[in-house]
Order: sequence, then structure tokens, then C-alpha cells
Amino acid sequence: MSRYIFTSESVSEGHPDKVCDYIADSILDAHLVKDPRSRVACEVLCKSGQVVLAGEITSSVVVDYERIARDAIREIGYVDPNEPFNAGGVQITQFISRQSPDIAMGVDTGGAGDQGLMFGFATDETSELMPLPVQLAHKLSHRLAVARKRGERGWLRPDAKTQVSVLYEDHVPVHVTTVLVSTQHTGDVSQSEIRDYVSGCVCPEVLGEWFNPSVEVLVNPTGQFIEGGPSADCGVTGRKIIVDTYGGMGRHGGGAFSGKDPSKVDRSGAYFGRFVARQVVKQGIAKRAEVQVAYAIGRAEPPTSPPPRYTAPQRNSLSSKSPPRSRV
Repeated sequence: MSRYIFTSESVSEGHPDKVCDYIADSILDAHLVKDPRSRVACEVLCKSGQVVLAGEITSSVVVDYERIARDAIREIGYVDPNEPFNAGGVQITQFISRQSPDIAMGVDTGGAGDQGLMFGFATDETSELMPLPVQLAHKLSHRLAVARKRGERGWLRPDAKTQVSVLYEDHVPVHVTTVLVSTQHTGDVSQSEIRDYVSGCVCPEVLGEWFNPSVEVLVNPTGQFIEGGPSADCGVTGRKIIVDTYGGMGRHGGGAFSGKDPSKVDRSGAYFGRFVARQVVKQGIAKRAEVQVAYAIGRAEPPTSPPPRYTAPQRNSLSSKSPPRSRV
């Protein structure tokens, strides 16, 4: 019997990297709403009171990038003026140009905006056809965000990370072994109160049948998590690509998703690969499916059929003979 533990992580919307992803996608959305043919490749960096916007954007609409960035930060929840990173106080620097004409000439004809390889994955472990470890980690992160926005616990702050370890036997999940939750909080709450809330309320509710008293629950293992978000750490677009996909259980082509329009096959190719893998599992063809596609820049379609079988040329009959051996 094959037995192993597989672990996946998730991060909240207030994690520095996810803040950057959300700003980039907010800028993308603002363009696509009014000009669906916009070419957008937006990158963001956040640190302390600074937000840097960079990339290549070609669109028929004019977008107020600074306003969109501030609105995104405000929506996430960074509004405290006493923190270096807050929606009203950050300084926003822009380095955005139009898409290179050398790229555009291939995309204008319907081709892919870049070369690359993408993977789609699906498994019957959950109703969402996602691997159980990453699905549970995402649900924990989402539950913390909901609790914060509802005011369920006044000490919750936007930054958080979760991690779930699952024991597998013969590639089937049998039980959760460990849950790790690190959640940012105010300075006026005890760690025991945070632990009681996470282990006694959040984990049982989110894990459901997968939760039992034997599950090890770790909460803020360093002892506290008061300083967080971009005020304390640097965030960059596209640095959570495993969180964005299958938690490491399916392979990843390496390209990030956020801030990219559909001509960027890093995103659209991976999404469609996921769609195909889901259909394979939903139709009962397999319990797990992984699909790979690859594109050449300027080409509209990935290779879809194998090339003709290669047949090696026949050697000349004389040259193929071994030299005669001498006998003693």
C-alpha cells in the first residue's frame, strides 16, 4: 500500500503577493469592460507605502490606474492611516507602455501572445474536482476573510496564510493530519483567544467531516502576527502560481495568470486545460486527469496531433556489415 502525506497552502487576499495580483486584475477588468480587445500585461509591486505599476497595455479606453489601485487596496481592507500601506496614503508610480509591435503583429492575426506550456488538472477528490489539500486551504482562507468583513472578530486583519496536510493511501485521501493557520491580528488580543477561535470554530466548520480531535492545529506558530501585509513584506504579481492552481499536486508551466488578457496563453491556455481535465473526470473516464498544451508565439493553435512516425533510413548493406575478424 502506498502511504504519503501531501501538503498544500493558500493565502488570503491581504497577502502582499495577492494584493498585487488583485490590483493587476482590477486594471485588466477596467479595460476589458469597455474594450474587450484590450491587450493587457500588468505587473505590480507593493512595499510599505509604495505601489509600482508596470507593464504593456494597448487599449482604446483611458483608465485611471491610480484610482483603480487605491480602490482595490481599500476593498481588500488596508485602510488604517496609521499603517504605511493604506489605500489613501500609498504613493503610486507608473511604468506602463504599449504592447510591442513585434508581439502585436502575431496577436492581431489571432495568434498566441507568447510561447509557453500550460497544464490543466482535475481529480475526483472533491466536488470542485480540485485536490483536497489545496481546496481545504482555500476554504480556510476564505472563511477568515468572511469573518473579518462581517466583523465576526474585530481583531482580524487582512493578511493570512493557511496550509493543510492530508494523508493518502493508494492515492486516496483518508484523513487530514495537520492544519496551519497564520492570521494577522491587532495587538489587543491574546494568542489563546486566536487559537481557540481558529481551532474551535473555523477549522471544524470548514473541514467538516475531515476534522476530528486527532488533527494537529497550529495557529500563529511564531507567537504573534501583528505586522503584516505590504507594510511589513514585499508583494509582487505572479508569485503565488501554485496557490493559484493545484497546490503542487498538478504540474505547472510556470506562467502567472494575474493582469493578463486572454491573448496571453499563460492564462487562457491553463484555464482551458483545466476545463478539458474536468470533462475527463466528470465523464468518468479517469479519477485524475492532467492535460498539457504548448504554444508558439503568433500561432493560434497548439499542436493537436502527433507527427508522422519517423522511419530511420536503411543503411547501405555493405557499410552495415562488421569488418571481418581474423582467426588465430
